Amino acid sequence: MRKSGIATAAGLLLASLLGVVAARADDMLGSYVARISDRDHQASDGYALDNAAQMVRQDRANWHKFHRRDRDDEGDGWFRTNDQRADLQRMLERGGAMSSSTKRAIVNGEPLIQVDVYENSVRVSILED
Repeated sequence: MRKSGIATAAGLLLASLLGVVAARADDMLGSYVARISDRDHQASDGYALDNAAQMVRQDRANWHKFHRRDRDDEGDGWFRTNDQRADLQRMLERGGAMSSSTKRAIVNGEPLIQVDVYENSVRVSILED
């Protein structure tokens, strides 16, 4: 009986430690706000983009590379280079980064969004449709 109690306590301690490590693996780095405008719906060479992840990435290219900024756009310290923006798009394409309604709002309109940036992920929410 005593061995099972020790094993249970050790298991709970291990689970607790793993939970702390998992939580720390994706610490929040910060947030920025951006207007996804008509100019963000088009790639740099003019073709129409067809999904929300591409449009959010283009917004960051417009901010950092082309200096085509919307009035509501804020800067960020994470997506300055093309490689960093490619990482952004990959994170945006993962499940949980954006809800279906957020994706639709971005593709079909010009919403004001907030992007919460974590070490290993991003989350996008609509502030104003």
